[in-house]
Amino acid sequence: MYKGRERERSREEGQFCSSTRGTSADVHHTISRCIAHYGGYLVYKLMEAIIEKMQDENTGVPVKTVKSFMTKIPSVFTGTDLVAWLARHLNLEETWEALHVAHLLAAHGYLFPIDDHCLTVKNDNTYYRFQTPYFWPSNQWEPENTDYAVYLCKRTMQNKARLELADYEAESLARLQKMFSRKWEFIFMQAEAQSKVDKKRDKLERKVLDSQERAFWDVHRPMDIYVDLDLDFDFTGARVPLDEVGQLLEVLKIRNVQGLSQRIQEKGKVL
Repeated sequence: MYKGRERERSREEGQFCSSTRGTSADVHHTISRCIAHYGGYLVYKLMEAIIEKMQDENTGVPVKTVKSFMTKIPSVFTGTDLVAWLARHLNLEETWEALHVAHLLAAHGYLFPIDDHCLTVKNDNTYYRFQTPYFWPSNQWEPENTDYAVYLCKRTMQNKARLELADYEAESLARLQKMFSRKWEFIFMQAEAQSKVDKKRDKLERKVLDSQERAFWDVHRPMDIYVDLDLDFDFTGARVPLDEVGQLLEVLKIRNVQGLSQRIQEKGKVL
């Protein structure tokens, strides 16, 4: 039964997203229709195909553990290496094109700077890290305020300078504590349980997971807009609109969008 539904869905996607050979305007129009019909699933799959290529052990972006004074920074790569890889493997002629693609990937949470809440990319030696597939937007995450409250509360329990709350996070925590005053004990217990589990992890693994969780919330509770937590906001509104990601196809010089959904679903074959 489920296989039949999948075949029907694939057939509909192929019909809906297929188009004749055309200009970049045709590409943008097709992508916009796909986003409107499928909620951006196909565009996310396109971005994830690029990310999977970037993470290839042999041909991907060079990821390394950097030794610093009395500490190690695991699983990072530089903005320079990222931009150079995109330019080389996507056949981009201008640096700004590769930087634009990198910005789009970061804005939707596929990679992030390890020391900044602002999800942008610089073409320099700033360190970045890949997001775990668990937090990829194609999983249709819609976190609630209670989830955010547990996360912030857990951060206050961990005696690490890198986990200290930023000013906007501390303000959010205060508002959430007031909002959920009647069930704050339950939220605190959840945060405490998660904190105990985290402390049992390997030190370097914990450092990576902490940064990935923080980046997830940087996407869904960004610092660059004021959010009234008493209202029902779409917290993903601060991200680059998905229809703008249609520019990604233009940058990649994909003009023939015939069978677009099939190519995206093949992931690694997209490029």
